Amino acid sequence: MKRLQWPSWMPIDPYIVLLLGTVGLAALLPARGTGADVASGASTVAIAFLFFLYGARLSTREALDGLRHWRLHGTVLACTFVIFPLLGLAARALVPVFLTQPLYQGLLFLTLVPSTIQSSIAFTSMARGNVPAAICAGSFSSLVGIVVTPLLAAGLLGSSAGGFSADSVVQIVLQLLVPFVAGQLLRRWIGGFVARHKKVLGLVDRGSILLVVYTAFSEGMVRGIWHQVSPVRLGGLLVVEAALLAVMLLLTWYGAKALGFGRADRIAIQFAGSKKSLASGLPMAGVLFGPQASLAVLPLMLFHQMQLMVCAVIAKRRARDPEADAEGSAAHPVQGQRQDHVLR
Repeated sequence: MKRLQWPSWMPIDPYIVLLLGTVGLAALLPARGTGADVASGASTVAIAFLFFLYGARLSTREALDGLRHWRLHGTVLACTFVIFPLLGLAARALVPVFLTQPLYQGLLFLTLVPSTIQSSIAFTSMARGNVPAAICAGSFSSLVGIVVTPLLAAGLLGSSAGGFSADSVVQIVLQLLVPFVAGQLLRRWIGGFVARHKKVLGLVDRGSILLVVYTAFSEGMVRGIWHQVSPVRLGGLLVVEAALLAVMLLLTWYGAKALGFGRADRIAIQFAGSKKSLASGLPMAGVLFGPQASLAVLPLMLFHQMQLMVCAVIAKRRARDPEADAEGSAAHPVQGQRQDHVLR
């Protein structure tokens, strides 16, 4: 939890600085030849291990408790795999004024990937929302996305997702779902170890994503893909993504209220339903887009950073909301006792 509460004098999360630094490193010293093969293999193993840890961390009891909130999970899934893609399709009208066709394809892919797990949980906890529901919503979204995202990419992106095939779905399942299930099966024996070493394993989480970013952007540099993106187009992409995030944050908050959800559930829906996972999206893009993956994940990387900064501010304000004391504590009297555990 503390790592998300960065000092007020620091404008962005230090991890975002590391992400940008990784992109800079790939621009100056991209992996080539044998080094690229080694980096690609290492990133594949790192992401598989990351999802193994996700499985080992998810308490079966918390998952079963969260299943009771089927309306909440249905709402999050609808936001992630229905409303987001519809907004992505609507953004097609912005080509070529704001976006080039390759950037639009990356933006559309961004709208298809599943929600995050860790940041949804952390921000929901920070805002004093329904943490068990956020755990399950993020986990269910990631699992559903392993199958749904490639299918949506095939239908909406067509030939742009040149790597799509039955084999690509199998590859994504083997890299993401199988390790997750293995972590769940072994949780009985390794769950205590994971809980005791959560800080060290948290560094493994972030290091895995940095390695995948370096690999993807290195390939883009070697192939000269970045010459296709001008500063003006990049600025246009940022404006479009800011509008997309604002629409989803407003829709998840007020839409959940219209559906009759309480404050704690609305917080979980807002933070789980408005986010997109870099950890899931990067390996999927590598399989689906092949050599064009680095350009395809650029919108996702920018959106990921934007959502962290914006949601951190929102979560802090939600925590100071007077409704938090009146409604949140009554709805979840034991949540505070389990907060540190569920964040990991």
